[in-house]
Amino acid sequence: MASVVASRLGFRLIDEHIIVRAAREAGLDPHVVADAELRKSFLKRLLEGLGPTAGDTALAMGGGAVASMREIPTSADLRALIRAAIEEIAEQGSAVIHAHAASIALGKRHDVVRVLITASPETRRARLASDGQLGEEEAAKLVRESDAARADYLRQFYGVEEEVPTLYDLVVNTDRLSPEQAAELVLGAVGSSLDAP
Repeated sequence: MASVVASRLGFRLIDEHIIVRAAREAGLDPHVVADAELRKSFLKRLLEGLGPTAGDTALAMGGGAVASMREIPTSADLRALIRAAIEEIAEQGSAVIHAHAASIALGKRHDVVRVLITASPETRRARLASDGQLGEEEAAKLVRESDAARADYLRQFYGVEEEVPTLYDLVVNTDRLSPEQAAELVLGAVGSSLDAP
């Protein structure tokens, strides 16, 4: 649905581009930054394993560069890079950012329409199982895991303990709405905000 909205508005669609941009800013491989989001970062595990006594131990990083352990970005640094990339993209304008809880990252901006597209767990499970590749139980498990991962992501990245509708300007429940109908609602909200003084 994000691609439909972006296309109709003539905006850029941004998803994993944020990871690439954050990695470029830090001089890191995009996979390292992506892992920071998934909390599986090799750097994080390495730093935690070495503990505070690591001192000035050197570590080879991509391209043969050597950096002091104190110079290696922490998970918090990597998360800050992702947030900065989101903010930079928003500053450039004309973008639909479809990833990384951008609505939360940009919550204080007044030139952004923050949208949550959702559906009940039952609807999402049925959609996942509808193509026949997942059984009902597998689909239900995937929905539960996805919800838990999203809640954890919001807590880790933004300190959001509970995702509530007031974090968004528009919440669209797609239990009964088609993707096209949902896209029309989003386009209407964006159009209204663009017309506002």
